Amino acid sequence: MLDIPPDLLILLLAVLLDLVARELPARLHPTVWMGKTISWVERAAPRNQAGGLTVGVLMALLIPGFWAGAAWLAAVGLQSFTAAPYGIGYLAYLIVGAALLKSTFALGMLHRSAATTRARLAADDLAGVRDNMRSLVSRDVSALTAGQAIAATVESVAENTTDSFIGPWLAFALFGLPGAFAYRAINTLDSMIGYHGEYEYLGKAAARLDDLVNLVPARLTALLLALGSIVLPGQRAGGAWRIMGRDHARTASPNAGWTMSALAGALGVELVKEGHYRLGDATRPLEPGDITRAIQSMYLVAVLGLLLALGLIFLRHIIFP
Repeated sequence: MLDIPPDLLILLLAVLLDLVARELPARLHPTVWMGKTISWVERAAPRNQAGGLTVGVLMALLIPGFWAGAAWLAAVGLQSFTAAPYGIGYLAYLIVGAALLKSTFALGMLHRSAATTRARLAADDLAGVRDNMRSLVSRDVSALTAGQAIAATVESVAENTTDSFIGPWLAFALFGLPGAFAYRAINTLDSMIGYHGEYEYLGKAAARLDDLVNLVPARLTALLLALGSIVLPGQRAGGAWRIMGRDHARTASPNAGWTMSALAGALGVELVKEGHYRLGDATRPLEPGDITRAIQSMYLVAVLGLLLALGLIFLRHIIFP
Protein backbone atom coordinates (compact mmCIF):
# COMPACT_ATOMS: atom_id res chain seq x y z
CA MET A 1 0.00 0.00 0.00
CA LEU A 2 1.17 3.52 -0.79
CA ASP A 3 3.11 4.99 2.13
CA ILE A 4 1.32 8.30 2.65
CA PRO A 5 2.69 10.43 5.51
CA PRO A 6 -0.09 10.83 8.12
CA ASP A 7 0.74 14.53 8.52
CA LEU A 8 -0.06 15.06 4.85
CA LEU A 9 -3.56 13.68 5.34
CA ILE A 10 -3.96 15.62 8.59
CA LEU A 11 -3.14 18.91 6.84
CA LEU A 12 -5.53 18.23 3.95
CA LEU A 13 -8.31 17.24 6.34
CA ALA A 14 -7.65 20.27 8.56
CA VAL A 15 -7.96 22.62 5.57
CA LEU A 16 -11.22 20.93 4.58
CA LEU A 17 -12.54 21.28 8.15
CA ASP A 18 -11.54 24.94 8.19
CA LEU A 19 -13.48 25.64 5.00
CA VAL A 20 -16.67 23.74 5.80
CA ALA A 21 -16.95 23.53 9.60
CA ARG A 22 -17.51 26.07 12.34
CA GLU A 23 -14.82 27.10 14.78
CA LEU A 24 -14.50 25.04 17.92
CA PRO A 25 -16.45 26.43 20.90
CA ALA A 26 -14.36 28.88 22.92
CA ARG A 27 -14.19 26.49 25.89
CA LEU A 28 -12.55 23.86 23.65
CA HIS A 29 -10.41 26.09 21.42
CA PRO A 30 -6.65 25.78 22.07
CA THR A 31 -5.99 29.35 20.89
CA VAL A 32 -8.50 30.63 23.47
CA TRP A 33 -6.66 28.60 26.11
CA MET A 34 -3.39 30.12 24.94
CA GLY A 35 -4.90 33.56 25.40
CA LYS A 36 -6.04 32.68 28.91
CA THR A 37 -2.56 31.41 29.77
CA ILE A 38 -1.04 34.67 28.55
CA SER A 39 -3.64 36.78 30.41
CA TRP A 40 -3.01 34.91 33.64
CA VAL A 41 0.72 35.65 33.50
CA GLU A 42 0.27 39.17 32.13
CA ARG A 43 -1.95 40.28 35.01
CA ALA A 44 0.77 39.48 37.55
CA ALA A 45 3.72 40.64 35.44
CA PRO A 46 5.68 43.83 36.28
CA ARG A 47 5.61 46.73 33.83
CA ASN A 48 8.92 48.37 34.77
CA GLN A 49 11.89 48.01 32.44
CA ALA A 50 13.96 45.38 34.25
CA GLY A 51 11.08 43.25 35.50
CA GLY A 52 9.03 43.62 32.35
CA LEU A 53 11.88 42.63 30.05
CA THR A 54 12.79 39.62 32.23
CA VAL A 55 9.25 38.29 32.55
CA GLY A 56 8.60 39.08 28.88
CA VAL A 57 11.54 36.92 27.80
CA LEU A 58 10.35 34.08 30.04
CA MET A 59 6.82 34.38 28.60
CA ALA A 60 8.13 34.35 25.03
CA LEU A 61 10.11 31.18 25.71
CA LEU A 62 7.99 29.23 28.17
CA ILE A 63 4.45 29.77 26.89
CA PRO A 64 5.14 28.62 23.30
CA GLY A 65 7.32 25.85 24.76
CA PHE A 66 4.49 24.72 27.03
CA TRP A 67 1.98 24.57 24.18
CA ALA A 68 4.46 22.86 21.86
CA GLY A 69 5.01 20.29 24.60
CA ALA A 70 1.27 19.81 25.06
CA ALA A 71 0.85 19.30 21.31
CA TRP A 72 3.75 16.80 21.31
CA LEU A 73 2.13 14.79 24.11
CA ALA A 74 -1.18 14.86 22.23
CA ALA A 75 0.52 13.68 19.03
CA VAL A 76 2.33 10.86 20.86
CA GLY A 77 -0.89 9.82 22.54
CA LEU A 78 -2.78 9.81 19.26
CA GLN A 79 -0.05 7.77 17.56
CA SER A 80 -0.64 4.98 20.06
CA PHE A 81 -3.93 4.30 18.26
CA THR A 82 -2.28 3.77 14.87
CA ALA A 83 -0.87 0.28 15.36
CA ALA A 84 -3.16 -0.99 12.59
CA PRO A 85 -2.50 1.22 9.55
CA TYR A 86 -5.67 2.60 7.94
CA GLY A 87 -7.85 1.07 10.66
CA ILE A 88 -10.35 2.79 12.96
CA GLY A 89 -7.60 3.94 15.31
CA TYR A 90 -5.68 5.44 12.40
CA LEU A 91 -8.81 7.27 11.22
CA ALA A 92 -9.37 8.65 14.73
CA TYR A 93 -5.75 9.80 14.78
CA LEU A 94 -6.26 11.71 11.53
CA ILE A 95 -9.54 13.32 12.61
CA VAL A 96 -8.35 14.44 16.05
CA GLY A 97 -5.01 15.57 14.65
CA ALA A 98 -6.79 17.57 11.93
CA ALA A 99 -9.11 19.18 14.49
CA LEU A 100 -6.13 20.22 16.61
CA LEU A 101 -4.23 21.56 13.61
CA LYS A 102 -7.31 23.37 12.33
CA SER A 103 -7.38 25.35 15.58
CA THR A 104 -4.02 26.95 14.69
CA PHE A 105 -5.09 28.61 11.41
CA ALA A 106 -8.09 30.51 10.04
CA LEU A 107 -8.35 30.64 6.26
CA GLY A 108 -12.14 30.44 6.17
CA MET A 109 -12.62 32.97 8.95
CA LEU A 110 -10.42 35.52 7.19
CA HIS A 111 -12.50 35.09 4.04
CA ARG A 112 -15.78 35.43 5.93
CA SER A 113 -14.67 38.58 7.77
CA ALA A 114 -13.53 40.27 4.55
CA ALA A 115 -16.64 39.17 2.65
CA THR A 116 -18.89 40.53 5.41
CA THR A 117 -17.26 43.95 5.07
CA ARG A 118 -17.81 43.84 1.31
CA ALA A 119 -21.48 42.85 1.72
CA ARG A 120 -22.18 45.61 4.23
CA LEU A 121 -20.48 48.16 2.00
CA ALA A 122 -22.75 47.04 -0.84
CA ALA A 123 -25.75 47.56 1.46
CA ASP A 124 -24.50 51.05 2.47
CA ASP A 125 -24.44 49.81 6.08
CA LEU A 126 -21.48 51.84 7.32
CA ALA A 127 -22.30 51.18 10.97
CA GLY A 128 -22.25 47.46 10.24
CA VAL A 129 -18.98 47.86 8.34
CA ARG A 130 -17.36 49.57 11.31
CA ASP A 131 -18.64 46.91 13.68
CA ASN A 132 -17.28 44.10 11.50
CA MET A 133 -13.92 45.82 11.07
CA ARG A 134 -13.17 45.13 14.73
CA SER A 135 -12.57 41.49 13.77
CA LEU A 136 -10.04 42.53 11.12
CA VAL A 137 -8.04 45.45 12.54
CA SER A 138 -6.93 46.76 15.93
CA ARG A 139 -7.21 50.47 15.06
CA ASP A 140 -10.06 52.79 16.09
CA VAL A 141 -12.91 52.16 13.62
CA SER A 142 -15.52 54.54 15.05
CA ALA A 143 -15.03 57.16 12.31
CA LEU A 144 -13.90 54.87 9.48
CA THR A 145 -15.09 55.94 6.01
CA ALA A 146 -16.09 53.47 3.31
CA GLY A 147 -12.80 54.02 1.47
CA GLN A 148 -10.78 53.54 4.64
CA ALA A 149 -12.72 50.35 5.40
CA ILE A 150 -11.88 48.96 1.95
CA ALA A 151 -8.21 49.83 2.40
CA ALA A 152 -8.09 48.35 5.90
CA THR A 153 -9.75 45.14 4.71
CA VAL A 154 -7.30 44.74 1.82
CA GLU A 155 -4.42 45.41 4.21
CA SER A 156 -5.76 42.91 6.74
CA VAL A 157 -6.20 40.16 4.14
CA ALA A 158 -2.68 40.77 2.82
CA GLU A 159 -1.04 40.83 6.25
CA ASN A 160 -3.05 38.01 7.81
CA THR A 161 -2.46 35.70 4.87
CA THR A 162 0.94 35.15 6.49
CA ASP A 163 0.02 34.46 10.09
CA SER A 164 -3.52 33.15 9.60
CA PHE A 165 -2.47 30.15 7.53
CA ILE A 166 0.83 30.22 5.61
CA GLY A 167 2.92 30.49 8.80
CA PRO A 168 1.09 27.72 10.70
CA TRP A 169 1.15 25.42 7.66
CA LEU A 170 4.89 25.84 7.21
CA ALA A 171 5.48 25.30 10.93
CA PHE A 172 3.39 22.12 10.79
CA ALA A 173 5.12 20.91 7.63
CA LEU A 174 8.53 21.29 9.27
CA PHE A 175 7.85 20.39 12.91
CA GLY A 176 4.43 18.74 13.10
CA LEU A 177 1.73 19.68 15.59
CA PRO A 178 4.25 21.06 18.14
CA GLY A 179 5.51 23.49 15.51
CA ALA A 180 2.03 24.70 14.59
CA PHE A 181 1.07 25.15 18.25
CA ALA A 182 4.29 26.98 19.07
CA TYR A 183 3.75 29.28 16.09
CA ARG A 184 0.18 30.07 17.16
CA ALA A 185 1.27 30.71 20.76
CA ILE A 186 3.99 33.12 19.58
CA ASN A 187 1.54 34.93 17.32
CA THR A 188 -1.06 35.13 20.09
CA LEU A 189 1.54 36.53 22.50
CA ASP A 190 2.45 39.23 19.99
CA SER A 191 -1.19 40.13 19.34
CA MET A 192 -1.91 40.48 23.07
CA ILE A 193 1.21 42.17 24.49
CA GLY A 194 3.55 42.86 21.57
CA TYR A 195 2.94 46.57 21.17
CA HIS A 196 4.04 49.90 22.63
CA GLY A 197 2.51 51.69 25.59
CA GLU A 198 1.67 49.62 28.64
CA TYR A 199 3.52 46.59 27.20
CA GLU A 200 6.61 48.47 26.00
CA TYR A 201 8.92 46.20 28.01
CA LEU A 202 6.78 43.17 28.80
CA GLY A 203 5.90 42.57 25.15
CA LYS A 204 9.24 43.38 23.53
CA ALA A 205 10.51 39.79 23.45
CA ALA A 206 7.18 38.49 22.14
CA ALA A 207 7.18 41.08 19.35
CA ARG A 208 10.76 40.32 18.35
CA LEU A 209 10.15 36.57 18.40
CA ASP A 210 7.05 36.98 16.23
CA ASP A 211 9.10 39.08 13.80
CA LEU A 212 11.70 36.32 13.69
CA VAL A 213 9.37 33.38 13.08
CA ASN A 214 7.53 35.31 10.34
CA LEU A 215 10.68 36.43 8.57
CA VAL A 216 10.49 33.66 5.96
CA PRO A 217 6.68 33.14 5.83
CA ALA A 218 6.00 36.85 5.19
CA ARG A 219 8.47 37.09 2.33
CA LEU A 220 7.27 33.82 0.88
CA THR A 221 3.66 35.04 1.06
CA ALA A 222 4.61 38.30 -0.65
CA LEU A 223 6.35 36.31 -3.39
CA LEU A 224 3.25 34.16 -3.87
CA LEU A 225 1.02 37.28 -3.98
CA ALA A 226 3.22 38.76 -6.68
CA LEU A 227 3.24 35.50 -8.65
CA GLY A 228 -0.53 35.23 -8.32
CA SER A 229 -0.97 38.71 -9.80
CA ILE A 230 0.32 37.32 -13.10
CA VAL A 231 -2.86 35.30 -13.64
CA LEU A 232 -5.55 36.96 -11.52
CA PRO A 233 -7.97 39.39 -13.21
CA GLY A 234 -7.59 43.08 -12.39
CA GLN A 235 -4.04 42.70 -11.09
CA ARG A 236 -0.66 43.72 -12.47
CA ALA A 237 2.47 41.69 -11.80
CA GLY A 238 4.76 44.57 -12.72
CA GLY A 239 3.11 46.80 -10.15
CA ALA A 240 3.33 44.11 -7.47
CA TRP A 241 7.08 43.64 -7.91
CA ARG A 242 7.82 47.37 -8.23
CA ILE A 243 5.82 48.51 -5.20
CA MET A 244 6.95 45.59 -3.06
CA GLY A 245 10.57 46.45 -3.79
CA ARG A 246 10.00 50.14 -3.08
CA ASP A 247 7.60 50.16 -0.11
CA HIS A 248 8.13 46.95 1.88
CA ALA A 249 10.19 48.74 4.56
CA ARG A 250 7.68 51.55 5.18
CA THR A 251 5.82 49.75 7.97
CA ALA A 252 6.94 49.47 11.59
CA SER A 253 6.78 45.71 11.24
CA PRO A 254 9.69 44.23 9.27
CA ASN A 255 7.28 41.67 7.79
CA ALA A 256 3.84 43.19 7.21
CA GLY A 257 5.07 45.68 4.63
CA TRP A 258 6.08 42.91 2.24
CA THR A 259 2.62 41.42 1.76
CA MET A 260 0.68 44.69 1.95
CA SER A 261 2.91 46.47 -0.56
CA ALA A 262 2.81 43.48 -2.92
CA LEU A 263 -0.99 43.51 -2.97
CA ALA A 264 -1.18 47.31 -3.18
CA GLY A 265 1.07 47.21 -6.23
CA ALA A 266 -0.84 44.32 -7.81
CA LEU A 267 -4.13 46.20 -7.44
CA GLY A 268 -2.69 49.58 -8.41
CA VAL A 269 -4.03 51.30 -5.29
CA GLU A 270 -2.65 53.20 -2.32
CA LEU A 271 -3.05 51.73 1.16
CA VAL A 272 -2.76 54.30 3.92
CA LYS A 273 -2.80 54.11 7.70
CA GLU A 274 -2.54 57.73 8.78
CA GLY A 275 0.53 58.43 10.86
CA HIS A 276 1.97 55.01 10.16
CA TYR A 277 2.50 54.15 6.49
CA ARG A 278 1.56 54.86 2.89
CA LEU A 279 1.99 51.97 0.46
CA GLY A 280 1.49 51.93 -3.29
CA ASP A 281 0.43 54.55 -5.81
CA ALA A 282 -3.08 55.95 -6.07
CA THR A 283 -3.49 55.16 -9.76
CA ARG A 284 -7.23 54.80 -9.14
CA PRO A 285 -9.68 55.02 -6.21
CA LEU A 286 -10.27 52.02 -4.01
CA GLU A 287 -13.54 50.19 -4.65
CA PRO A 288 -15.41 47.26 -3.00
CA GLY A 289 -14.23 45.02 -5.84
CA ASP A 290 -10.71 45.33 -4.42
CA ILE A 291 -11.85 43.26 -1.45
CA THR A 292 -12.96 40.56 -3.90
CA ARG A 293 -9.58 40.73 -5.64
CA ALA A 294 -7.79 40.49 -2.28
CA ILE A 295 -9.80 37.37 -1.39
CA GLN A 296 -8.95 35.85 -4.78
CA SER A 297 -5.27 36.52 -4.09
CA MET A 298 -5.61 34.99 -0.64
CA TYR A 299 -7.03 31.73 -2.03
CA LEU A 300 -4.46 31.44 -4.79
CA VAL A 301 -1.70 31.95 -2.22
CA ALA A 302 -3.42 29.33 -0.05
CA VAL A 303 -3.35 26.78 -2.89
CA LEU A 304 0.32 27.48 -3.66
CA GLY A 305 1.26 27.52 0.04
CA LEU A 306 -0.60 24.27 0.67
CA LEU A 307 1.24 22.56 -2.19
CA LEU A 308 4.54 23.78 -0.76
CA ALA A 309 3.64 22.56 2.74
CA LEU A 310 2.63 19.15 1.39
CA GLY A 311 5.95 18.93 -0.45
CA LEU A 312 7.83 19.75 2.75
CA ILE A 313 5.91 17.06 4.62
CA PHE A 314 6.90 14.50 1.98
CA LEU A 315 10.49 15.64 2.24
CA ARG A 316 10.46 15.40 6.05
CA HIS A 317 8.92 11.94 5.79
CA ILE A 318 11.72 10.79 3.48
CA ILE A 319 14.50 12.27 5.63
CA PHE A 320 12.98 11.26 9.00
CA PRO A 321 10.83 8.17 8.21
